[in-house]
Amino acid sequence: MSGAPFASRAELLIKRTFDAPRKLVFKVWTDPKHLAQWWGPRGFTTEVHEMDVRPGGVWRYSMHGPDSSDYPFDGVYVEVVEPERLVFDGSIHESPKQRVWTEVTFADQGAKTEVTVRLFFSFESDATRGASIGWNQQLDRLQEFLVNF
Repeated sequence: MSGAPFASRAELLIKRTFDAPRKLVFKVWTDPKHLAQWWGPRGFTTEVHEMDVRPGGVWRYSMHGPDSSDYPFDGVYVEVVEPERLVFDGSIHESPKQRVWTEVTFADQGAKTEVTVRLFFSFESDATRGASIGWNQQLDRLQEFLVNF
């Protein structure tokens, strides 16, 4: 069951275990200087314009693709429970018709952290169909970032 405030047209669930403590994994999700280093699929860079990690706080990113295309994302943090959970409501390409509700949990596994990402989309498109590929590449980049942290 989703907490999304809209009917979900597409969903994605990904679980990944990282060889890093939960506090660190949560930190690199919530500190803009760290997030910009790993967010986005391979070949993309991310510019963080605004990131106010608190309930009601705004976030705005632009992902820059290898083909020089820009992909703006924006939204609001709905829930922030350090270091356990993040929930944010966002839109793709600044379109209120393309909403994405994201729930991220960080489960302590001793020296490791299991991250569960649940996404609920208000629309179906090539972006939703390719979300699994992009998110898995992004989490691969997170793992590489944590190894070198």
